[in-house]
Amino acid sequence: MRLPLDREPSARDLVVLGVPYDESGRCPGTRLGPGAVRDVSALAHVPGADRGPGTFDLVDCVDAGDIDLTPWDSGSLPGVLYKRLAHLLDGNAAVLLLGGGRSLTVAALRSVAERHGPVALLHLAADPVGPHPAGDVLHQAVEERLVDPSAVVRIGLRGAGGPGRAPGGVVLDVGRFGGLGVRGAVGVVRHRIGRRPVYVSVAVDVADPAFAPGTGTRVPGGLTSREVLGLLRCVGDLCPVGFEVLGVSPPQDRSGITAALAAEIGGELIHQYARAQRIPM
Repeated sequence: MRLPLDREPSARDLVVLGVPYDESGRCPGTRLGPGAVRDVSALAHVPGADRGPGTFDLVDCVDAGDIDLTPWDSGSLPGVLYKRLAHLLDGNAAVLLLGGGRSLTVAALRSVAERHGPVALLHLAADPVGPHPAGDVLHQAVEERLVDPSAVVRIGLRGAGGPGRAPGGVVLDVGRFGGLGVRGAVGVVRHRIGRRPVYVSVAVDVADPAFAPGTGTRVPGGLTSREVLGLLRCVGDLCPVGFEVLGVSPPQDRSGITAALAAEIGGELIHQYARAQRIPM
C-alpha cells in the first residue's frame, strides 16, 4: 500500500509484518503470499478513501518487512514468530500479519494474550484445519488460555465445521451465515464480542473459490468478496488488538485476484482499526 519500510519500528499505531511460511516447506505456496499481496496492494484501492479522511492520514502505519523464517523447519516457526511479535508489541500498539500458512495463529495469539490477557477471537475461515492434534488451532488457544472461549465467533466454515468446533463460542457456517446475511452476522459478532479486546483472523479461503482461487480450497459455497469486506466493517465497533490475513498461495492463482482480495481485506482492517481508536472521520 506504499507504506514506508521500517524494520525496527517504535511508537507506531500499526505495524504490517509478512510471514512467508508454508505448512509444508517442500513446495512453495503460501510463503509467496506476503510478497504477492504487497505487489498488488501498490495499485489497490485503499479502503476508507471514500469514507472521509484517508486511512493513512489517521493511522501511523509502517511495513516492517518479512520475518526471517527457514521454510524447511516448521518447528522453528512458533518461537521465532512469538519473539518477533513480542518485540514489536513492546514498542507499538498493534500488528497486522500477512501470511503464510495458518500454523502461525497460535504463536501470534501468545504474543497478543501476553499483553492483553485472553482475547476474543473473530475468525473467518473455510475450515478449522490447524496443527493441534484435534485438528483445530482454536482448541490449542483455549487450552493455553490465550482466547476467551465465551467470546469466539467463527464465520464461513463449510464441510467438517460443526457447533462443537468452537468451545463456548458461536459458529456461523455458510448455511447459517446465508440465513442471517451480513447484517445479521454483524449483530451476532457485536453481541458475542462486545468491547473485549479481539484478535481478528481472516483466512482468505473463507471466500468462495470464484473470488479467491489461490487458496487451495475447492469447496464451493463460500462468502462473496463483498460479504467478507462488508462483514469486516463491524471491526471498528469492537476493540481490535491484532490482525492476520492468511492463506494466499500465488502459484494456484495466476490471475492475482486472491492477492488483490487479501490486500483489500488488509486495508479494510487498517481503516477499521482507525475507527476503533475513535479517531474523528
